[in-house]
Amino acid sequence: MSRTRFQTFDDSSHRKAAERVAALRAALREAGVDGFVVPRADEHQSEYVPANAERLAWLTGFTGSAGTAVILADAAALFVDGRYTLQAPEQVDPGVVAIVPLAESTAEAWIARTLRRGAVLGYDPWLHTPDGVARLERAAAKAGAEVKALSENPVDAVWAGRPKPPAGRVAAHPLDFAGEAASEKIARIRAELETGQCDALVISDPHNLAWAFNLRGADVGHTPLALGYAVLPREGRPRLFLASGDVTAEARDALGPIADIDGRDAFEPALGELAGKRVRLDAATGAVALKERVAAVGGTADVGPDPITAMKAVKNQAEIAGARAAHRRDGASVVRFLAWLDGQDAPSEIAAVEALEDFRAAGGDLRDVSFPTISGSGPNGAIVHYRVTRATDRRAAPGELFLIDSGAQYPDGTTDITRTVAVGAPSAEMRDRYTRVLRGHVAIGRAVFPKGTTGAQIDTLARLPLWEAGLDFDHGTGHGVGAFLSVHEGPQRIAKTGTVALEPGMILSNEPGYYRAGAYGIRIENLVLVEPRTVPGGERPVLGFETLTLVPYDRRLIVPEMLSPDARAWVDAYHARVRDVLSADLDPETRAWLERATAAL
Repeated sequence: MSRTRFQTFDDSSHRKAAERVAALRAALREAGVDGFVVPRADEHQSEYVPANAERLAWLTGFTGSAGTAVILADAAALFVDGRYTLQAPEQVDPGVVAIVPLAESTAEAWIARTLRRGAVLGYDPWLHTPDGVARLERAAAKAGAEVKALSENPVDAVWAGRPKPPAGRVAAHPLDFAGEAASEKIARIRAELETGQCDALVISDPHNLAWAFNLRGADVGHTPLALGYAVLPREGRPRLFLASGDVTAEARDALGPIADIDGRDAFEPALGELAGKRVRLDAATGAVALKERVAAVGGTADVGPDPITAMKAVKNQAEIAGARAAHRRDGASVVRFLAWLDGQDAPSEIAAVEALEDFRAAGGDLRDVSFPTISGSGPNGAIVHYRVTRATDRRAAPGELFLIDSGAQYPDGTTDITRTVAVGAPSAEMRDRYTRVLRGHVAIGRAVFPKGTTGAQIDTLARLPLWEAGLDFDHGTGHGVGAFLSVHEGPQRIAKTGTVALEPGMILSNEPGYYRAGAYGIRIENLVLVEPRTVPGGERPVLGFETLTLVPYDRRLIVPEMLSPDARAWVDAYHARVRDVLSADLDPETRAWLERATAAL
């Protein structure tokens, strides 16, 4: 993999945004519409999008992974969630595009009160789901206005030098890592189509395409995806429509007996074969354009969950074994990094990112980082999804905290870990807040819960120690994680909105935090595997978590007296496990550091 490239912002960035928004407004006048919605999305609703789909970043300067801008003739706003309320003002000129936290207003609410009566709001039908368009329609109707699908995206029309579409290499994912043949997966998917009385499934999520056909690609950063679609009929051969023609001979040989491979250009004409068919479209990633195309050829669009999503979430034994192996390898690399960081007097954020990448690369089998590393010292640590640039890079000073949230992609598994460490002597407040976050983190790690429990029910455990002090954090406690796929995978999550019951084989993050704006941030994250548990005398099936991540916490930040005896014993047992598993993989100097870092509380 190539090293992370750090952005350099200049004083002309705001001027460029003003010029670009003005150019877009001119294009909207030519198109006969009064405004346009610019989501941070590609045609697959992906988290990481190819460079040619980074329309929101090009237009406004905002580089977060989620956000929506609405550009009207006389007003413009960018809507961001709690992760980006500090980042957005650093990147976006509020004189050009107002920044609106979602906690204050949604895009739809803003449209309802801002769009003038009789106006027409444009949108790109490939960048919105049917449900998303329905919300826009309701918002416009409240304003006495309407929405209109545009055949050409006006941002593309004014984007000079827009990058070309990706065309990365598409390779087979070995059965040793996948754990199940593509033919067996297809049979399971067809059984679900039979149950749902659907004749075909259009696979619009590249993650699901990769999982179902045991493929991995290189079309976007951080996630090994091949962009494209597939049509999987209940009877007959599936067809894949890939953006890239660079499909390895091995992948073609593996797919040859079970599916046909075509180029992306053949996809829309192929939808004509769905006439008279009931076709499942994924509610989460299927563009409204797909629904319209299916209807236009005489098919019936059945918008609902792609059955692959739930299958993919439950890892098989090969994927679980791969996750354990990847976390052992990754844990050794992160421990080497933390030992290095502990020896630095004033580590810079960029230096930390580069050093961690080097340690992971030296550890072997690294394919990529699983997301841009969040490396925040002092006040930058309070920016939940902070991404260091040449302009914002700073050195940690004594008495500050350093937050490192990072992950890696290995062929056998995906990792994601956050550790917060002290630089010099931490304050009493820092130790108190850290220990509260740790208490919530340990409560998740120790949890035993009945089968059928949802992530929303578990989320409260992570927050109680903070609530006791009148504190909280504005992000979910945990997200699902893929198997050499997306580091953010659904449908499982530990959050106030986590409505899906957790099942054995699901992998999630456990990452409560606390953020004091302008001062410091704290987050502690491990990945955990849902597993069956046996409780002597229990009357119901219960589940718990196996902690996969193997990296010590910073003992300097822990107030032992604030931990219950059970929580303290859990931390000591975890540290002993980290030491026992990793010591053989470390050089003597790092092993000695680990011995100190994992000493009993």
